[in-house]
Amino acid sequence: MKLFFHKVTNWEYWPFQVLYIPIYFLWAYYALKARSIFFFNASNPKIKNGGFIMESKKQIYDLLPKKHYPKTVLIREKSELKDIVNLLVEKQIYFPLIAKPDIGLRGSGVKKIKTVSELTDYASKANFDFLLQDLIPFEKEVGIFYVRRPLQKNGKITGIVSKEFLIVTGDGKATIEDLIKQTPRFELQFEVLKEEYGKELQRILPKDETLNLVPFGNHARGAKFLDGSDWITPKLTKTIDEIATQIPGFYFGRFDIMYNTFEELERGENFQIVELNGAASEPTHIYDPKHSVWFAWKELARHITYMYEISVENHKMGVPYLDYKVGMREYKLHLVQNNKIMNF
Repeated sequence: MKLFFHKVTNWEYWPFQVLYIPIYFLWAYYALKARSIFFFNASNPKIKNGGFIMESKKQIYDLLPKKHYPKTVLIREKSELKDIVNLLVEKQIYFPLIAKPDIGLRGSGVKKIKTVSELTDYASKANFDFLLQDLIPFEKEVGIFYVRRPLQKNGKITGIVSKEFLIVTGDGKATIEDLIKQTPRFELQFEVLKEEYGKELQRILPKDETLNLVPFGNHARGAKFLDGSDWITPKLTKTIDEIATQIPGFYFGRFDIMYNTFEELERGENFQIVELNGAASEPTHIYDPKHSVWFAWKELARHITYMYEISVENHKMGVPYLDYKVGMREYKLHLVQNNKIMNF
């Protein structure tokens, strides 16, 4: 009951469908103006469906400068373990590594894999194509939202989110389970953590020792999102702009980046792109607990307006909107994919 009231009184935990109710009306308005429900397809012409539904992460990685993202291999559904291992050896990807669905769902299905046994378990259960990636060596993570009009040479950063991972600190007395249950944000993840860590949760964590329970900054997996938009500087904007303009047909989306220090990130040093998200990107700085739901709606509306304007500009230059029948077929495939990942 305590957790239920925590979720109700903190809008960041509201279901996606509820949070977006006011935005649906704005979407309908822009769809009528564009005469297409699927106008978003034109926002990023080189990414499937603009990056809104059914886009392959591997195809997006292939558009990025190779030096800026971890070594990644695509594993097809039902691949033999020996073929997977051979591919890892060939690409020099070693344990621990990250596994995640190629067509994802808000961070679901992402797992740190430490052994061949865990890889075997993941591959046997995955009824979808998935990626295996080098574990990025940097500890900090940030999401940087970027937009650029098609006829403009330079773009801009419209929001930054920093992320606090789900980390517990020992006191020499409490078990890891006890430490998790001290914080509602962490306790909401307890059932998933129990399945993943098992008896390890009964271990007493030594005083001042820290344990990162979820080593990736995903809100649905307990990470705390903080608005870092005041970090936007001309130097950082220039660095992100230089990367974004190298990506064919990319104008709207969010870079999720792991980095060492902010100063190095500004200079374009010691960082890697975890993912590039397209038209479905959220300005995730809205999820900072200090913000009201009114702030969130304002920011969501601002970014959907950017997407609409970019899509219209590209459409005028010959980029087609997604055909209605094709769009509905893609949407149905999207629902099927979502069910697979949620059941996984």
